[in-house]
Amino acid sequence: MFNFRKQIFYPIHVERQDLTFAKVLLEHYAGRNSELSSSIQYINHRSNISNRYTRELLGLFAAEELGHMEIIAAAIKKLGGPSLTCVNSQGAPWVINYIDQSVNCSTVLQADVQAETRASRLYQQHLGLTSDPNMKRMINFLIGREEVHKRLLQKAQILIRDTGSTEDFNELIYDYKMSLQVLE
Repeated sequence: MFNFRKQIFYPIHVERQDLTFAKVLLEHYAGRNSELSSSIQYINHRSNISNRYTRELLGLFAAEELGHMEIIAAAIKKLGGPSLTCVNSQGAPWVINYIDQSVNCSTVLQADVQAETRASRLYQQHLGLTSDPNMKRMINFLIGREEVHKRLLQKAQILIRDTGSTEDFNELIYDYKMSLQVLE
């Protein structure tokens, strides 16, 4: 299901080390609205979805969120940040309570839309905390990916509600895969 590529998902460059911003990025690494939380939530939610296309979409998102976590880890290291453990910017350990435990398909998809919204909002808040143009580009890239996920989750909600056709669901997966083409 998951694939590992030796190459990082997005190239990380920094102008200079910035321990303060590296610590801010810990929130995206293992905070409440982090990439770790997102990936685990998607893996858990996909286990409770009967629609195979939506299940596939959540699996694709889970894999991508792990890739985002790797991007954040690389940025933290290049910024001169601390050794990485699963803690947030305050040093508090990641906890399972950070993820939604819903099992109903509609509730699951709504929780995932809300999680993407919170993650995007958090990235936007942190955008102004760095003057490094490379970090700003990285954060904008991640915001863009969160917005793609949110849009496709909203489309999945509509398809589930309206009992979309196989063709509609195939288009959903196709749209996701096409959104990755601009990254390569």
